[in-house]
Amino acid sequence: MKYLLLLLLSAFITPCVFAQDYISLVPSLTNSPGTLADKTNLSFEAGRQWDVFSLGVDIGKSSMAKVVGRDTTLYLELRPNLNIFQQGKFTNTITTGVGFIFNAKENFMTEVTSGIEYSYTPLIHINIYFGQYYYSGLYSSSSTTFFGLSIMKYFKPFNSKALIPNNPK
Repeated sequence: MKYLLLLLLSAFITPCVFAQDYISLVPSLTNSPGTLADKTNLSFEAGRQWDVFSLGVDIGKSSMAKVVGRDTTLYLELRPNLNIFQQGKFTNTITTGVGFIFNAKENFMTEVTSGIEYSYTPLIHINIYFGQYYYSGLYSSSSTTFFGLSIMKYFKPFNSKALIPNNPK
């Protein structure tokens, strides 16, 4: 029984040790009608990355326009991300998300995003991305496409290694 508990504990702790935490500023523009402020989205994401997979929590505003009455632009979203392909300092990313928009009639939000991430330094990454938001409520639904440029800050560098080394000894 002790060995089983030790195995489970090590299986739980190992992914935490080899993970890296990050924060990100995520501005974007949608193709929705309105002024530039209506089209501008701004959010902040905090999360953790394990090699090619990351999971973040995003809080933001779906529009930076001045709101009269209750704010229906504030949202909270869970965003898993997968790094699909890497070539040098460039990485192709795909992100899905699911979230909730506070006080909005179409309050359920999903997201599909693809991007090209550039590793400026081991701690600073820049991502050019595009995607689509889907909104739905009790009586209506809508969608909009967007594009943006995010800046990500890692708190410690991470160098992924092959599971099977290439140099036999």
